[in-house]
Amino acid sequence: MDTLTAIVTAINDFVWGPPMLVLILGTGLFLQVRLKFMPLWRIGTGFRMVWKGRTPEAGAKGEISPYAALMTALAATVGTGNIAGVATAIAIGGPGALFWMWMTALVGMATKYAEVLLAVHFRETDDHGEQMGGPMFAIKNGLGRRWAWLGAAFALFGGLAGFGIGNMVQSNSIAEVMQASFGISPWVSGVVMMVMTGFVLLGGVKRIGAVAEKLVPAMCIGYVGAALVVLGLYADQIPTAFGLIFHHAFSPLAATGGFAGATIMLAMRYGVARGIFSNEAGLGTAGIAQAAGQTKHAAESGLIGMMGTFIDTIVVCTMTGLVLIVTGVWSSGLKGAALSSSAFATAFPGVGQYFLAVALAVFAFTTILGWAYYGEKCWEYLIGSSKMEVPYRALWTLFVLVGAVTHLDFVWLVSDTLNAFMAFPNLVSLLLLSPVVVQVTKDYFDRRAAAPATPVDTHRLAGRL
Repeated sequence: MDTLTAIVTAINDFVWGPPMLVLILGTGLFLQVRLKFMPLWRIGTGFRMVWKGRTPEAGAKGEISPYAALMTALAATVGTGNIAGVATAIAIGGPGALFWMWMTALVGMATKYAEVLLAVHFRETDDHGEQMGGPMFAIKNGLGRRWAWLGAAFALFGGLAGFGIGNMVQSNSIAEVMQASFGISPWVSGVVMMVMTGFVLLGGVKRIGAVAEKLVPAMCIGYVGAALVVLGLYADQIPTAFGLIFHHAFSPLAATGGFAGATIMLAMRYGVARGIFSNEAGLGTAGIAQAAGQTKHAAESGLIGMMGTFIDTIVVCTMTGLVLIVTGVWSSGLKGAALSSSAFATAFPGVGQYFLAVALAVFAFTTILGWAYYGEKCWEYLIGSSKMEVPYRALWTLFVLVGAVTHLDFVWLVSDTLNAFMAFPNLVSLLLLSPVVVQVTKDYFDRRAAAPATPVDTHRLAGRL
């Protein structure tokens, strides 16, 4: 087992090494340039689309509202990475890592926009009459039969990774934090999570979307609100915090307290890696959820989808990072969720650690729901039929319990490696299909400028490309 772990660790270090980080950032920057930085100067438009998406247009294809689709995607992305991931990045890379997380998000908005646009543009109707899409369909329908193997590879890696990083790892995190904070047995936590997960999954994407559009905004607002209270208590430290962030993004940081010191490369590496882990820009997963959204415009879905990256990283991750820095615990030597818990306990003695435990549990549970849908669509693509829905959902629900009561270091390692294998086919398709992204975007904004009320028929446009 030790030999196998060493082999997988070596593969993981390679696939998440500098070449992959450069490929992810480079793809995002390439798309930003090709789109003339539209995702950045259309942030306001994106927020308006999100609000408008609560009520879909009449006659639009899809199973859930664009807003519910975004919340489903956010359910999968706003998770342990926003709490434990940010803390690990800063604990190893220093405050400068937060700057590189921001950079990852800003270029990642273009990546997420393109992923969602292509997912909707090339989506199909399954044998239940429901819309389904994602990188595998963009590859198959956009690049042609020669590239079909690449789409199958994405679906296989995604279907396998989901059981690890989207399921067992999350339920294990919940069980651990419930035991540490409240003394609840992992078996009790596992059974409760299994029942809750099964109840939601029985209703399919419509019930997942209904739960997500209520739970995700509530958990984000609650967490950000608590973080803002902390920042209010430490308001005098905020200028210093931003100074540390910007200075040490480009300057080495010497050892201090329990902090071992960090080079610029460490700040960049962990900031980028944890940023990607948190917002998933480049993995292609968000397009799977957004493809179920009711919309007539692939570009509008892209505008809504890219806001997931902004909310996840620029808002939620920033709150975590600033809380860690202003409270001074970032240099204590702690890492992960323990570091975030220490920060909130410092600000709210006696209750802060319990708040953080509940927040982490809710974040992780929504990730289980979001990834359940991702994995289902990956396996449905591979098998070619939706008949596997019931056995898949039953198996997924059972794995929630398994994850809660077992040790998962190796599962985490394998799942993290599979995530990188997912990213590669998606990034290749984004680069090759970038002309479609640009053309659909141009056509949408041209028509909107000429006649704002005229819908864009992206299916007719597909025939011309």
